[in-house]
Amino acid sequence: MKNKFSKHWKASKQPRKQRKYLANLPLHLKKKLMSVNLSKDLRKKYGKRNLTLKKGDTVKVMRGKFKGKRGKVTEVKLKTSKAIVEGMQVKKQDGSKADVKLRPSNLQIIELNLEDKKRLKTTEKAHSDKKENKENAS
Repeated sequence: MKNKFSKHWKASKQPRKQRKYLANLPLHLKKKLMSVNLSKDLRKKYGKRNLTLKKGDTVKVMRGKFKGKRGKVTEVKLKTSKAIVEGMQVKKQDGSKADVKLRPSNLQIIELNLEDKKRLKTTEKAHSDKKENKENAS
C-alpha cells in the first residue's frame, strides 16, 4: 500500500485502511478531527454542538483518570490529534512530572478563547443563521 494521503479515497470497511487514512491525513484536514463538544450553556449561546479546539480554551475532562477536572488547553498537537491541558500531569518513575496528552473526544469546552476575531465571527454567524431559519419556518 502507498504511504501517502489520497484525496480520492472514498471508503473502506477494513479498519487497517481506515487507520492508514487517518494516520496519513495532512494537518489542515486533521484539524477538523480536533472538534470538541460544547457545554450546554455554550450550545444555547452559539447554536452549535461542537467547535475545533484551540489553545486557551477552558475544558472539562469527561473520561479517564482526570474525569471531572477542568483546565486551560496549553497545547494542541495536530500531528498526534491530542491536547495538553494545564494541571493534568502524571508522576514519572524518576520523580519528574509529564503532561498527559488527551484525546479531544474525551473533552468538553466550558469556556471559549475568543481572542481570535474570525472564531468569534463564525460562532456568531452560525447562531444568527439558526435563529433566522427558526423564524422563517414558523
